[in-house]
Amino acid sequence: MKQLLQQYAAYNFWANKIITEKISSLPEEIIYKEMYSSFGNIYKTVVHLMDVESIWWQLLKLQEHVEWPGINFKGNFEELSQKLLSLSRQWQDWVMNANENNLTHVFAYYNSKKEYFKQPVYEMLMHLFNHQTYHRGQLVTMMRQNGIDKIPGIDFIVFSRRSK
Repeated sequence: MKQLLQQYAAYNFWANKIITEKISSLPEEIIYKEMYSSFGNIYKTVVHLMDVESIWWQLLKLQEHVEWPGINFKGNFEELSQKLLSLSRQWQDWVMNANENNLTHVFAYYNSKKEYFKQPVYEMLMHLFNHQTYHRGQLVTMMRQNGIDKIPGIDFIVFSRRSK
């Protein structure tokens, strides 16, 4: 299990790096252009990616009052990218250093709807990495809707093939 989670954590960092590098090369009007999507534009979608990685980290660390960093975040896209990548690296490092007990430990938390849950850490990690993949797909779609056609592949299989 640990090896798989290590791969997913490394993939999450890699895919976030690839997608934010591509977005950084785009004109600001595309990054901030309002579109029909879950979060309204590319910038807000990346803010959501940052929020999710931060919130799950706070929950894992049993932080009593969870803060949504995106609520007060006013940085430009470069600053946002660096914050997201820092969080993704933090997750990658944590998984790399985790032991079996860390991964199977059942932790309790309240979600954003104040619903109470208990589950093993590895299930939360699988959700986190899958969730990020889902929203990176939305970012690709938003870029394509704006005529961006040279988007690097960020599927897991592309990641896994690159190291072989």
